[in-house]
Amino acid sequence: MTEVRWAPQAADDLAAIRDFIARDSVTYAHAVVSHLFAAGQQLERFPDSGRVVPERGDPEIRELVRPPYRIVYRRRAQLVEVLTVHHAARPIPGDIGAAGGTA
Repeated sequence: MTEVRWAPQAADDLAAIRDFIARDSVTYAHAVVSHLFAAGQQLERFPDSGRVVPERGDPEIRELVRPPYRIVYRRRAQLVEVLTVHHAARPIPGDIGAAGGTA
């Protein structure tokens, strides 16, 4: 089984998503973040289930799309590092997945 690690940026992203949604509904905020986290954890069993991020074209940088969010991760051997959870309407930052960096 593949190990899944959440980069600090990805954890911060989930917290920001939760806080933003919680302004209107704490219940819905919890549901959305739980759904996103569970999607990321599916990578333990299915690390190649995401597609290659089109903006990068690097087979190690992949994403799961859970509208309206993109869960961007780096796939290496028996490790998946979730790099960011990003709203699909925004462009992926240029430094996501850069050698040695996550954000």
